[in-house]
Amino acid sequence: MSSASSSNSGGEESTKKPGTSNEESSHLLESTENGAKYGSRQAVKIIKASENGRSSSTPHDQENLLGNMVHTSTENNSKKLPQYVAALAAAGGAFACGTLLGWTSPAQTKIVDNGTGYDFPVSDTQFSWISSAMTLGAASVCIPIGFLINMIGRKWTMLFLVLPFIVGWAMLIWAPNVGLMYASRYILGIAGGAFCVTAPMYTGEIAQKDIRGTLGSFFQLMITIGILFVYAIGAGLEIFWVSVVCGILPLVFGVIFFFMPESPTYLVAKDRSENAIKSIQWLRGKDYDYEPELAELRETDREIRENKVNVWSALNRPVTRKALAISLGLMFFQQVCGINAVIFYSSRIFKEANTGIGEQWATILIGIMQVVATLVSTMVVDKLGRRILLLASGSAMAVATTAIGVYFYLQSQDPTQVTSLGWLPVASLCIFIIMFSMGYGPVPWLMMGELFATDIKGFAGSLAGTSNWLLAFVVTKTFDDLNNGLGIGGTFWLFAGLTVLGVFFVFFAVPETKGKSLNEIQQELAGNRSNPSTVITNGAPEK
Repeated sequence: MSSASSSNSGGEESTKKPGTSNEESSHLLESTENGAKYGSRQAVKIIKASENGRSSSTPHDQENLLGNMVHTSTENNSKKLPQYVAALAAAGGAFACGTLLGWTSPAQTKIVDNGTGYDFPVSDTQFSWISSAMTLGAASVCIPIGFLINMIGRKWTMLFLVLPFIVGWAMLIWAPNVGLMYASRYILGIAGGAFCVTAPMYTGEIAQKDIRGTLGSFFQLMITIGILFVYAIGAGLEIFWVSVVCGILPLVFGVIFFFMPESPTYLVAKDRSENAIKSIQWLRGKDYDYEPELAELRETDREIRENKVNVWSALNRPVTRKALAISLGLMFFQQVCGINAVIFYSSRIFKEANTGIGEQWATILIGIMQVVATLVSTMVVDKLGRRILLLASGSAMAVATTAIGVYFYLQSQDPTQVTSLGWLPVASLCIFIIMFSMGYGPVPWLMMGELFATDIKGFAGSLAGTSNWLLAFVVTKTFDDLNNGLGIGGTFWLFAGLTVLGVFFVFFAVPETKGKSLNEIQQELAGNRSNPSTVITNGAPEK
């Protein structure tokens, strides 16, 4: 947006710009008051100065004031319910993605252990690749989907992804051999990985800043609900019918999401202002004054066009490099904290603790803990903030994985030492799952949609998503090798050490984005925390 100059000293009298009429001054004051409703701190400053009979802004400030107005007000007759509806509808794709992630748990028991579900045998090694093929598919699509998002829009990209979901599930249901199972899981990974980039971006662009954290957390919440759903139906259905139910869910998502609006940011970028107005009014209500928000979106788009740069130049901006480092760091520590290892050994932990809980019920219990903890995170992320959730999550997970490592190390030395310690890994497991689901589970995806400037958000978000899925593949495939080389206890200690590093990373590198507009976040990344009148133009600060 256009920049705002620093204010004049308080002792100087206000001077009128030559040729400015009283009517224009009245219109300016009215626009300024509207700006206050949108959280524009510069607008509030001008109002206060006007009330004191002096101006603290230059004519350039006044001329460009509307461009600085943050479009995320909690006032001005704005309704929040439609935003919740649209965000939940978008998160329906995350529910479908969750079923894709959770499918491997009941499938492994039925296909590998029991030899049911298909007319051909599947070994442990083959099933390992069936599981991992999904992460490779997700990693391969994250960068291309960033370009598709900008070509056809956020809404139609997500609707388009229904097709690979259906094709993938159909191939998996009627697969005649293991090779086609690999291909089907790869295609399903493409659909799931693309959703992980598109849905957070869509939600970040439709939400007001005071509820953006809550709406952004819906994505991870619905993933955990999808995982729990598959665990639950997998306990009672054959794998064929589990897959059929999972294949129907993307169709349900498509029907519901078809009626949701496109992102106003995208519509303005495509010069479809009338549609952008309709989208804003759908999201905020008919009584909402859309003009300041639309003015900001137009001004941002104008500056992006005027300062348009290629992708590599945009990535080379200091603000973008910093945002990318933070996002990639969060994705890295999310995957190396040991979540896959904890879930992998969850059934064994419950069994050895003599809890009397069967394998299927243990996974369902874990799914319930994930859903409840993520729901709590959704409710508090805009109150406590992102940093506190990440710091608390990382600290607790490090302690939990250390305790689990101690248990398995002692067990490997002398099993009789841990006969009375069955409660330790169970308690540690529960703490780990709960704290991961409150912090490191949802927050990295949420912040991915907050940290980047508009012109690079699609590509940079795709890089972050790609790194996440590649790390998931690497951690999954090297887990057995780590166990063989370090032992189970040593592997968990490695995860604990990496999680501690993650805590330091968050403390020193990750900014708090709670309650800040997307433009204010860019200002802070640029080092302009103390200068609210500085405006980020295309990812670079102007003064």
